[in-house]
Amino acid sequence: MNQPICRISGQPLTKVLDFGQQPLGNGFLPPEHFISEYFYPMEMGFSEKSMMLQLIEQPAPEKMFHEHYAFYSSTSRFMERHFGEFSHQVMQSKYLAKADPFVVELGCNDGIMLKHFAQASIRHLGIEPSRNVAEVANVNGVRTLSEFFNENVAEQIVREEGQADAFLAANVMCHIPDIQGVVKGIRTLLKPTGVVMFEDPYLGDVIEKTSYDQIYDAHIFIFSLHSVRSIFNIHGLELIDALPQKTHGGSMRYVIAKKGCRNISNRVGRLIKKEIKLKLNKISSCLTFKKNCEISKKNFRAKIFNLKKKGKTICGYAASAKSTTALNYCKIDSKYIDYIVDSTKEKINKFSPGTHIPIVDVNHFRKNYTDIAILCSWNHRKEIQKKEQNFSLKGGRWISHVK
Repeated sequence: MNQPICRISGQPLTKVLDFGQQPLGNGFLPPEHFISEYFYPMEMGFSEKSMMLQLIEQPAPEKMFHEHYAFYSSTSRFMERHFGEFSHQVMQSKYLAKADPFVVELGCNDGIMLKHFAQASIRHLGIEPSRNVAEVANVNGVRTLSEFFNENVAEQIVREEGQADAFLAANVMCHIPDIQGVVKGIRTLLKPTGVVMFEDPYLGDVIEKTSYDQIYDAHIFIFSLHSVRSIFNIHGLELIDALPQKTHGGSMRYVIAKKGCRNISNRVGRLIKKEIKLKLNKISSCLTFKKNCEISKKNFRAKIFNLKKKGKTICGYAASAKSTTALNYCKIDSKYIDYIVDSTKEKINKFSPGTHIPIVDVNHFRKNYTDIAILCSWNHRKEIQKKEQNFSLKGGRWISHVK
């Protein structure tokens, strides 16, 4: 095998993590497709030069984002509130022009954030490669283009709409293998005083919580301030602010502008110093993470096996891409888990990727409570437990591989 190369620096990557053969995170499938199911080696490498933790190999984007994409952001009330707050912070900020501002969002999904700009009559455009969710966004009144974003698409938007005041993305930038092409497109699309605001799972939180399930086919990069600065500096852009977020079990919102156009917040310097103290810019933190992942896997497997030995019935709650990584890495399948509950119609009556656990509607769960429910979307713990209070009242127990 050839030496893997960092997608940012072009320098060799050092392999630090191996999660074995993994299926597509959102590759929920019917039984007749089991025999032809797609798997790939999910390995992570670290670059000392770009200070980036990244997948060594990623499936083609067309395999992950298509007309049958099985994720709609608006199914979560927590995310509804979060994106409402995000949009209003942008609207109330100093970043938008007073006259005819223009906002672009990459990976707008079903329009969960841009709908607030639409309702405020602010000129906007969503870019969403998955056609089915792009259609939902358009139906919801959010102007959406179904394309993979790059410099050519950026030039087209500038010709037709002009340059953007703000370029937004949430849980999207980490999905993009051609990150260099996207940043070039952003540089073309932004006004001289425009800003980029994007948020993604944060390396510091992933390592602290041993939340290895943040890593799956679509999450090619796990960002830190160090690695984000490295990417954007190459293209004449700089990090001017960073704001920690609670979403996805710990994320960071990065604010970026063209070099010299805006002041840099003192918060950037403080967080950079913290990352250096935690060695997030060094491979040693990733090697520690590797050891902790192995311990977590061993402990979670032992917990599930012991529960089954005691005769307990077990289900999963929320058929998330995160759970695909966790269940396949821990080799926990339908022998141990009776079913996984979900509310997304594209997933119900299908089976989980790799582990082939049946996906059922939430009403089945409420009529057939198990003894144990695994929080497959542990980052939505409070929302799920509030929604399913009766499960706990009737003696049901929630567990997770993440503490």
